[in-house]
Amino acid sequence: MRVNEFNQPIGDYLENDQPGALPSFESIVGASVTLEKVAPKHHDDAYDMYVNQIDDASFTYMFIEPIRDSATFESYFEMLVHSKDPYYVAIIDNDSQKMVGVFSFMRIDPKNRVIEMGGVLYSPELRKSKKATEAQYLMMQHVFEDLGYRRYEWKCDSLNEPSRNAALRLGFTFEGTFRQAIIYKHRTRDTNWFSIIDGEWPAKKARLAKWLDEGNFDADGQQIQSLSAF
Repeated sequence: MRVNEFNQPIGDYLENDQPGALPSFESIVGASVTLEKVAPKHHDDAYDMYVNQIDDASFTYMFIEPIRDSATFESYFEMLVHSKDPYYVAIIDNDSQKMVGVFSFMRIDPKNRVIEMGGVLYSPELRKSKKATEAQYLMMQHVFEDLGYRRYEWKCDSLNEPSRNAALRLGFTFEGTFRQAIIYKHRTRDTNWFSIIDGEWPAKKARLAKWLDEGNFDADGQQIQSLSAF
């Protein structure tokens, strides 16, 4: 343990204390999905996804209500395109070339090199799929290897069991619950916090890469071993 001249314990010295980079990319290409900054070209796919495909229940733990009319969508889509924090990213299916989901980098803190994954919304075809896992993997890789961040966060309503399970499955560590942290939709929210830090990333990366490997899937695209097995 390091101590200062007053014999007080202090944190480890950082060789690199320079700020991280802000998210800014056109595309990140994976084996099954491509990530693209939400742009006007995604308009029609996004409309179909938000208005026609995603059911009301999927919005329960989102900060927005279901979008069911053109005027509301147009306003919301403009925000998706122009917002810098959150920085919204479209998930493109490499087979269909259609937008099948959206998520974002948010609470972006370059100085402390901390960034959060949030605003996750998947179309029915993307949910619980290999493509969804690869999309999350590509975002993690970008955070640690391209942007140079030290800490990657995931937060959710403590009652949102699917989000909690997704965070743990992807390798995030549960850190605790912030009680009465947020008021949204006229209700209170206790927020669960999860994280991955840079020193953990190589092992987390190897685990995800093994699961995503084509050899872990049969001819019908079904996993041979679950991610929890790695």
